[in-house]
Amino acid sequence: KLFWLYKILIMKRILRFVTLCALMMFSLSVYSVNEGAGRTNEFDWNPVMDAIIQVESGGNRMAKNGNQVGAMQITPIAVAECNKILKLRNSAKRYILADRFSIEKSKEMFVLIQSFHNPENDVEQAIRAWNGGPRYSAKKTQRYYEKVVRYLRNSKI
Repeated sequence: KLFWLYKILIMKRILRFVTLCALMMFSLSVYSVNEGAGRTNEFDWNPVMDAIIQVESGGNRMAKNGNQVGAMQITPIAVAECNKILKLRNSAKRYILADRFSIEKSKEMFVLIQSFHNPENDVEQAIRAWNGGPRYSAKKTQRYYEKVVRYLRNSKI
Protein backbone atom coordinates (compact mmCIF):
# COMPACT_ATOMS: atom_id res chain seq x y z
CA LYS A 1 0.00 0.00 0.00
CA LEU A 2 2.84 2.37 0.85
CA PHE A 3 4.47 1.56 -2.48
CA TRP A 4 1.37 2.70 -4.38
CA LEU A 5 1.14 5.92 -2.41
CA TYR A 6 4.78 6.60 -3.23
CA LYS A 7 4.11 5.88 -6.93
CA ILE A 8 1.17 8.28 -6.92
CA LEU A 9 3.31 10.98 -5.28
CA ILE A 10 6.02 10.55 -7.90
CA MET A 11 3.45 10.72 -10.72
CA LYS A 12 2.04 13.95 -9.29
CA ARG A 13 5.53 15.46 -9.23
CA ILE A 14 6.15 14.40 -12.81
CA LEU A 15 2.80 15.86 -13.89
CA ARG A 16 3.61 19.17 -12.19
CA PHE A 17 7.03 19.26 -13.87
CA VAL A 18 5.57 18.52 -17.31
CA THR A 19 2.85 21.11 -16.81
CA LEU A 20 5.37 23.80 -15.93
CA CYS A 21 7.38 22.82 -19.02
CA ALA A 22 4.25 23.35 -21.09
CA LEU A 23 3.80 26.75 -19.43
CA MET A 24 7.19 27.85 -20.68
CA MET A 25 6.68 26.49 -24.20
CA PHE A 26 3.28 28.05 -24.73
CA SER A 27 3.87 31.36 -22.98
CA LEU A 28 5.53 32.93 -25.98
CA SER A 29 2.94 31.73 -28.48
CA VAL A 30 -0.16 32.53 -26.42
CA TYR A 31 0.69 36.02 -25.25
CA SER A 32 2.11 38.86 -27.25
CA VAL A 33 5.49 40.22 -26.24
CA ASN A 34 4.10 43.42 -24.82
CA GLU A 35 1.05 41.90 -23.09
CA GLY A 36 0.93 43.53 -19.69
CA ALA A 37 4.40 45.07 -20.03
CA GLY A 38 3.25 48.62 -19.37
CA ARG A 39 0.56 47.62 -16.93
CA THR A 40 0.92 48.20 -13.22
CA ASN A 41 -0.40 45.38 -11.14
CA GLU A 42 -1.96 46.97 -8.10
CA PHE A 43 -3.86 43.85 -7.06
CA ASP A 44 -2.91 42.73 -3.55
CA TRP A 45 -1.72 39.13 -3.92
CA ASN A 46 -0.34 39.00 -0.35
CA PRO A 47 -3.25 37.13 1.25
CA VAL A 48 -3.22 34.56 -1.57
CA MET A 49 0.56 34.17 -1.43
CA ASP A 50 0.50 33.80 2.35
CA ALA A 51 -2.15 31.07 2.10
CA ILE A 52 -0.18 29.28 -0.64
CA ILE A 53 2.94 29.44 1.53
CA GLN A 54 1.07 27.77 4.38
CA VAL A 55 -0.24 25.00 2.13
CA GLU A 56 3.02 24.46 0.25
CA SER A 57 5.53 24.54 3.11
CA GLY A 58 3.89 25.56 6.35
CA GLY A 59 5.93 28.76 6.10
CA ASN A 60 9.29 26.99 5.95
CA ARG A 61 11.46 28.96 3.51
CA MET A 62 14.00 26.10 3.48
CA ALA A 63 11.44 23.41 2.53
CA LYS A 64 12.48 20.97 -0.20
CA ASN A 65 10.38 18.50 -2.16
CA GLY A 66 12.29 17.14 -5.12
CA ASN A 67 13.15 20.07 -7.38
CA GLN A 68 10.54 22.25 -5.66
CA VAL A 69 12.07 24.37 -2.92
CA GLY A 70 11.36 27.30 -0.66
CA ALA A 71 8.23 28.52 1.05
CA MET A 72 6.29 28.55 -2.23
CA GLN A 73 7.87 25.34 -3.58
CA ILE A 74 9.17 26.97 -6.77
CA THR A 75 10.71 24.80 -9.49
CA PRO A 76 13.68 25.67 -11.71
CA ILE A 77 11.24 25.89 -14.63
CA ALA A 78 9.26 28.61 -12.87
CA VAL A 79 12.47 30.59 -12.30
CA ALA A 80 13.28 30.23 -16.00
CA GLU A 81 9.76 31.38 -16.87
CA CYS A 82 10.20 34.49 -14.72
CA ASN A 83 13.47 35.26 -16.48
CA LYS A 84 11.79 34.85 -19.89
CA ILE A 85 9.07 37.29 -18.86
CA LEU A 86 11.67 39.77 -17.60
CA LYS A 87 13.60 39.45 -20.86
CA LEU A 88 10.43 40.04 -22.89
CA ARG A 89 9.84 43.17 -20.83
CA ASN A 90 13.39 44.36 -21.51
CA SER A 91 14.30 44.18 -17.85
CA ALA A 92 17.89 43.58 -16.80
CA LYS A 93 16.72 41.85 -13.63
CA ARG A 94 17.08 38.05 -13.45
CA TYR A 95 16.35 35.47 -10.78
CA ILE A 96 18.67 32.65 -9.78
CA LEU A 97 17.71 29.28 -8.30
CA ALA A 98 18.84 30.34 -4.82
CA ASP A 99 16.19 33.10 -4.89
CA ARG A 100 13.57 30.40 -4.32
CA PHE A 101 14.68 30.24 -0.67
CA SER A 102 13.82 33.93 -0.16
CA ILE A 103 10.17 34.47 0.68
CA GLU A 104 10.36 38.03 -0.66
CA LYS A 105 11.83 36.97 -4.01
CA SER A 106 9.47 33.99 -4.24
CA LYS A 107 6.56 36.40 -3.85
CA GLU A 108 8.05 38.66 -6.53
CA MET A 109 8.21 35.68 -8.90
CA PHE A 110 4.61 34.75 -8.11
CA VAL A 111 3.40 38.29 -8.86
CA LEU A 112 5.47 38.41 -12.05
CA ILE A 113 3.95 35.16 -13.29
CA GLN A 114 0.45 36.39 -12.42
CA SER A 115 0.96 39.72 -14.18
CA PHE A 116 1.91 37.89 -17.37
CA HIS A 117 -0.31 34.80 -17.35
CA ASN A 118 -3.23 36.07 -15.26
CA PRO A 119 -3.64 39.78 -16.08
CA GLU A 120 -7.29 39.62 -14.95
CA ASN A 121 -6.06 38.80 -11.42
CA ASP A 122 -8.36 35.77 -11.19
CA VAL A 123 -7.60 34.38 -7.73
CA GLU A 124 -9.02 30.93 -8.43
CA GLN A 125 -7.00 30.65 -11.62
CA ALA A 126 -3.86 31.77 -9.78
CA ILE A 127 -4.29 29.16 -7.05
CA ARG A 128 -5.14 26.30 -9.38
CA ALA A 129 -2.39 27.15 -11.89
CA TRP A 130 0.18 27.37 -9.08
CA ASN A 131 -0.68 23.78 -8.20
CA GLY A 132 -1.48 22.26 -11.60
CA GLY A 133 0.26 24.47 -14.13
CA PRO A 134 -1.26 26.65 -16.84
CA ARG A 135 -3.48 23.89 -18.25
CA TYR A 136 -4.64 22.69 -14.84
CA SER A 137 -7.53 20.33 -14.31
CA ALA A 138 -10.15 21.75 -11.95
CA LYS A 139 -10.82 18.25 -10.66
CA LYS A 140 -7.14 17.50 -9.96
CA THR A 141 -6.54 20.85 -8.26
CA GLN A 142 -9.75 20.87 -6.20
CA ARG A 143 -8.26 19.69 -2.88
CA TYR A 144 -5.34 22.12 -3.17
CA TYR A 145 -7.70 24.98 -4.06
CA GLU A 146 -9.91 24.20 -1.05
CA LYS A 147 -6.90 24.13 1.30
CA VAL A 148 -5.67 27.53 0.09
CA VAL A 149 -9.16 29.03 0.30
CA ARG A 150 -9.50 27.65 3.84
CA TYR A 151 -6.29 29.48 4.85
CA LEU A 152 -7.54 32.64 3.12
CA ARG A 153 -10.81 32.54 5.04
CA ASN A 154 -9.13 31.79 8.36
CA SER A 155 -6.69 34.68 7.92
CA LYS A 156 -9.56 37.14 7.51
CA ILE A 157 -11.17 36.17 10.80
